[in-house]
Amino acid sequence: SFAYFTIKDRLPQILTRVIDTLHRHKNEFFEEHGEKGVEAEKRAISFLSKLRNELQTDKPVTPLEDELPDAALWNQYLDYQRNLPNGSGEPSWFQSPWLYVECYMYRRIHAALAQNPPIDNFDVFKEGKAQNFFESQEAIIALCTYFQELLKNIKDLDEKQLQEELFRLLQVSLWGNKCDLSFSAGEDSSQKSSPLQSLENMMPYILVNDMEKVWSLLVNAKKNRTERSSIRVDVILDNAGFELVSDLVLADFLLSSKLADEVYFHGKSIPWYVSDTTKHDFNWTIKQLGSANHMWMSRCGINWEGNLKKGAWVFHDHMFWTLPHDFSSMSEIAPDLYAELQKSNLLLFKGDLNYRKLTGDRKWEYSFPFHQALNKFHPAPLCSLRTLKSDTQVGLKPGQGEQIQASEPEWMVSGKYGVVQFDAGL
Repeated sequence: SFAYFTIKDRLPQILTRVIDTLHRHKNEFFEEHGEKGVEAEKRAISFLSKLRNELQTDKPVTPLEDELPDAALWNQYLDYQRNLPNGSGEPSWFQSPWLYVECYMYRRIHAALAQNPPIDNFDVFKEGKAQNFFESQEAIIALCTYFQELLKNIKDLDEKQLQEELFRLLQVSLWGNKCDLSFSAGEDSSQKSSPLQSLENMMPYILVNDMEKVWSLLVNAKKNRTERSSIRVDVILDNAGFELVSDLVLADFLLSSKLADEVYFHGKSIPWYVSDTTKHDFNWTIKQLGSANHMWMSRCGINWEGNLKKGAWVFHDHMFWTLPHDFSSMSEIAPDLYAELQKSNLLLFKGDLNYRKLTGDRKWEYSFPFHQALNKFHPAPLCSLRTLKSDTQVGLKPGQGEQIQASEPEWMVSGKYGVVQFDAGL
């Protein structure tokens, strides 16, 4: 299965890169922290080498031994895996749910650094994320330029034109999800060309297209709003780099077109899945744009800085997003986060990992209803914008998946297909 290939090949590659990255920064750690920094680097590397060996030799998954706030929840989850009625008793790297061991690896990478001050705040994936941003420069310029031109006459657009622009930017945000560094095991995955030119050709690859439903939800909210009510959209982020910029443009469009009054962004509280967005990545990206020597890029950055200052945009991170749990257990494990999401008019879930957690990462029949796969996770109406990079997919028309499978055996993992999949909730 694709899960097997991921655990056997991709995860060890990612660990090797992390170890390399620490090696390369040895002098920097010494300059900043003296011998303490070098000692910490050595300890972290030895921890990670041991982890790589455990993974490659299918050792049992061990409880976390650090004092971080989420450790108890992780260890409870390990007990839960041990006691699964159809499980093999002792979870190990190749005998456990893929989603669990993959998340567990990233949590252990975090522990390798968190337990070794003074380098405990070092993000081993930061360079890759920055590189993705800089190598996607042309695409970012094209998108910012398009968007700033659009803003000039946004007030004059009729409803049909606004709808067209929303659909366009939803698609840019959808296909921006192709730029995923955990998928390429950290190899270059930047967006080189203008994302706007190819949208027409990409249309046939959107297997579920619920953009109309998203539009009518937002338009109805806009028509029914009162003085005291505001429309809130939440974006559960995926990758930094080009994808994040495409999400920020979409969010700015929602505000500028009055389809939303506030946008909440949800990122990761620790470095995660190589390229996922942390608070640092979020702020860094907006600063980079603001100080760019390109007029429309810097205009975007400066405006977005303004959105944050005046509270129209809010960034949240919560440790639930970096737990191994399906979202169906959020109301029980993180009731505070669930209650926060209930305040939203629309939740936009970006990317593949979020999709796997929405649907419990099971081998569903392709035509199994999305609403049922969510397993009672309905804090608010939600929409998944996801390019397919793992073999879980629901909500297709009968026969649709089988038909593609016949001509393209790799269709579920190639990133070539996408969904804009909506669920109205209760």
